[in-house]
Amino acid sequence: MRQADVTRNTSETKIQIAINLDGTGKAELATGVPFLDHMLDQIARHGMIDLKVIANGDTHIDDHHTVEDVGITLGQAFAKAVGDKAGITRYGHSYVALDETLSRVVIDFSGRPGLEFNVPFTRARVGDFDVDLSIEFFRGFVNHAGVTLHIDNLRGINAHHQIETVFKAFGRALRMALTLDPRASGVVPSTKGSL
Repeated sequence: MRQADVTRNTSETKIQIAINLDGTGKAELATGVPFLDHMLDQIARHGMIDLKVIANGDTHIDDHHTVEDVGITLGQAFAKAVGDKAGITRYGHSYVALDETLSRVVIDFSGRPGLEFNVPFTRARVGDFDVDLSIEFFRGFVNHAGVTLHIDNLRGINAHHQIETVFKAFGRALRMALTLDPRASGVVPSTKGSL
């Protein structure tokens, strides 16, 4: 079963995450950051991952700690659920369009954390959400999931559309990378024999 439950408690946040990589896209989300909930829902639905995220953070100060720590904890949950990576496709990519916006996400479950984030945001906030927090989310995820992740917004005018296409494409790239390849059953997708 490719599932995981992870809890992370610090003096700034308390986070509980449960995932099922072979789910149907159901999400139960309560982070205290409404826009983050909206983006996590995109990951679940487009990744076909069942996702439960409950977070209590110091949002009275700023949303930064909550967003970053959700990324960290989600990365830990993915690392735990995917295990030794035997049989997975390993690589995934997706292009997602939304009106005038087009974004591309490419992921490799390499075991090596790396993030290339190229999103030229057209404004600093979407509602109350600081767009800079999106890179903090993905940095936390990458460092704890042990993946290489390339995110590129190729065009866009509306900052909401820019972020949303990134999260949708991320979900779809995850779905591709984590698909079990029936021709590689039990085989780790690396010439090294481990990832």
